[in-house]
Formats: sequence, structure tokens, C-alpha cells
Amino acid sequence: MKTKILMISPECAPFSKVGGLADMVSSLSKQFASLGCDVRVFTPLYASVKRNSKFAKEMDNLSVHMGLGIEEFASIWSAPLGSAKACFIEFNRYFDRPGIYDYFSSPYDDNGGRFSFMSRAALEYCLSTGWIPDVIHCHDWTTGLVPVYLNTTLRNTPLGRVPTVFTIHNMQHQGVFHPGTLEYAGIPMSEFRADNCESYGSLNMLKAALYNSTKITTVSPTYSHEIRTPEYGCGLDHVLRFRAADLIGIVNGVDGNEWNPKTDKYIAANYGLADMSGKSVCKSALQARMGLDKRKEVPIFGVVSRLYDQKGLDLLARISQPLVEHMDIQIALLGSGEPWLEDAFRRLSASNSGSIASYIGYDNELSHMIEAGSDFFIMPSRFEPCGLNQMYSMIYGTLPVARSTGGLADTIEQYSEGAGSGTGFLFSDATADALYNTVGWACSTWYDRPSEILSLRRNSMNRDFSWALSAEKYAQVYKWADEARSKGF
Repeated sequence: MKTKILMISPECAPFSKVGGLADMVSSLSKQFASLGCDVRVFTPLYASVKRNSKFAKEMDNLSVHMGLGIEEFASIWSAPLGSAKACFIEFNRYFDRPGIYDYFSSPYDDNGGRFSFMSRAALEYCLSTGWIPDVIHCHDWTTGLVPVYLNTTLRNTPLGRVPTVFTIHNMQHQGVFHPGTLEYAGIPMSEFRADNCESYGSLNMLKAALYNSTKITTVSPTYSHEIRTPEYGCGLDHVLRFRAADLIGIVNGVDGNEWNPKTDKYIAANYGLADMSGKSVCKSALQARMGLDKRKEVPIFGVVSRLYDQKGLDLLARISQPLVEHMDIQIALLGSGEPWLEDAFRRLSASNSGSIASYIGYDNELSHMIEAGSDFFIMPSRFEPCGLNQMYSMIYGTLPVARSTGGLADTIEQYSEGAGSGTGFLFSDATADALYNTVGWACSTWYDRPSEILSLRRNSMNRDFSWALSAEKYAQVYKWADEARSKGF
């Protein structure tokens, strides 16, 4: 019998995406489906989702029973996601609007209701169709009430025995709302207490998931330990220490169909370990696209990132001018985020034409061009649950310059000077000086030890970042969760 897996997520690539969450949900679902599992991803039908001929309406007037005696009606659409199936809930009052969580960086006031509704609708879909999954995999705070439903109002339904696995993608985002959201969700107010979903007088959806999920995962082993400390736990480190026995860190994988220099349709020339000549062609194409001086001897340091405090790009903004003045390098940046940081990189590009280039916004093709055409890739994150770009970079023979935290520490092997071992350049302190010195180390290696740059590229491109190993670990977690749930946990 096929294992039935329900993924509940606010994002799923290629249909909706803000960050790495969308890629992880999509790739893991496709990986399990390719192994013969019956996988369905339940996610909202946002206004931005582009429907095509493969979209089909699966249900009309799905009855969704919320609290306060409210009964909502929604439609369900479906579309293929590899061998998996994406199921979209159409409910215009909540999802027919710009953005996913916010509009021009202002979160929607009704996000608590929106995602409580999404969670309840996913469960009502299962009950209405009779498709009862073997495991429900929930992603981030938006799905935090799903395990609570299964432990309370839906405990005596066919879903009551189904184990839940909850994945933390970023502890910083917790879903904190007015307690009245719990009433709208239809969850007993008796659950609103400090050892469940109450936090400083508010409803905390992430905290609810941490107390109620059968098993908890996060997206790298190092991050799973970091978040048990006050520095990284964002106020919930005590809960994570309490649930430590059920907390597992599993590094995300990479979709090889999307990120592969041998087959990538977005880059100027394909290449691989056997013949890396195409990488220099990609470098020239990137310089032309970004308006950088065409100099093959100069190393390009690439950036593809959201421009927020977490990512540490303010550190790069502070040192970019001295970097190009004192080192012979180029910087190519693609990203958007905080307006002041966007403006900073615009100014740097304008005053350093030919050496620094920035594209403010997002362009999928350009992101591939930067990964393939750069020589180094900068990720100075203050914290990084997993990170995907460092893995994309290594697959393309682009060496990461990164802070040793979270998934960056788990996936990048520190360069050993003179030995030619390692896959990148790591530093510990989240300071401008530490980043400057590490870029300098990479730069000196480029100019003084070119043979070791080649060795590092080969080491990087030999790494296996496919989803196969990660999926095996998730399958084991699903098994543990099922055993625990069968015992009443």
C-alpha cells in the first residue's frame, strides 16, 4: 500500500514562493512521490498563482467548520507537481490579494484568520474526500494549529490517530496574534495556556505546534542545536529544550532538475566536472548582463539574497567600497528587501560602475547566471536555518564565503590552505571586519594559489546535495512519529 503523505504549506514552488520554504516543500514532495508515495500538497490559491491547462477543479463548496458557529465554503483545485499533486484552496476573501503574507512589507492584519482557515480547510478536505494520510507534514507557523486540531476537536475523527511532523524553517517568524484568533479557529480556549499556545498574553502559533506535534524537524542539524539557546531561540528556546528528544535537524536538498550546470537552460554555456570551460563563458555573460567590466582575471563575488538583517548584507554594504578600492574584485548582487539596504546598493553601484552591479528585485534567470558566472558567493548570515544558495553555488563550482552558522556550517567544509581541501571560506563573527578579512582570504587564494581554487571547485562539484538522502531521513522521522502516535502521543 502506498504511503499517504499530506504536506500543508503556505508556499509551494513553482506556484507560490517567498523563500526556500517553497523549494523545500516542492522538492521533498516530488522526491517522495517518485518513490511511489501518494503525496498531496495543500496550499492556498493566491492571486499570483498562474493557472494553466493542467489545473482542474476538484471540489466545489467544501464546507469548512470554523469556530463561533462560522461555516465557510471553498473550492479545491489541483495540478500535478511532478508525480505528486498540489491541492489549492480557493477562498477569495483571504487569498485573492497581492502577496502571500504582506503587501509592500506590511503584514496583513488578518493573517491569523487566513492561515487558521487554511489549516482547518486542509483537514476538512481529508475528511470530506475520505483520503486519510499516514502522516501530516506541517511547515512553519502558518500550519501551527494543525497539530492542535488533531489533539482536540478532531481527536475522535479518522484523522485523530494521524501523526504530525512539524518543520521549523525560521524561528524568527512565529505567528503571534490576538487570542480571539483561537476562538475563530474553533479550538477550545482551554488550550490557551503557557504550556501550549499562549505567549505573553497572545496566541503563538509556532509555540502551539512545538507543544502539540508528534515530531519536530528543522532544516539543519546545527540550527536544531542553535535554537535551543537564548541567542537563536527567539523566546522559545525553553520549549525546544523541553522537546529536544523529538527535535531532529535534516539538511535540505537541491532539486537537480532546476539546479545543474550540465543542463541549466538559463546560463550561457553548460559545463561539468569533466569540462569546466563553460564556466568562463558564463562569467563573461554575467559581466555583460550586469554591466561589469569584462575582465576574466578578476574574481566576481556574487550575491542572491533577500536584503534583511538576518542575511547580514548590511555588513557587505559597509565594506563594498573599501573592497573594490583595496582588492581587485567585482561584486554582482541580486536582491530586494529593506528600502535603506536597497538604496545602499544602488548608490554603491552608481559610484563604482564596472566594479559593483546590483539588480534590485528578483529575476530567476539572473539568479542562475550569478551562480554560474561568479567565482565566489557571499553569505554573511547572522543566522541561517539551512540556506540553499551555498549548495547551488557549490554545485556550480562557485565557492561560498559564509558565516559559520546553521546550515552553512553543516554544508560548507572550511578551506585548508596549502592542502587544497574544503569547499569554501568560513568565518565566525558577524562583523564587517570578519567578512572583509574572509573576502580578502578568498581573494588572495584566487590570485596567489589558483591551483587550489581549482581543487576547491572540484571538491564542491563532487558533493551530493540531492534530496535522496534527506528524504530517507524524513521517512525515518515519519516512522518514529507513527510509532509515537500509535502509543497515544
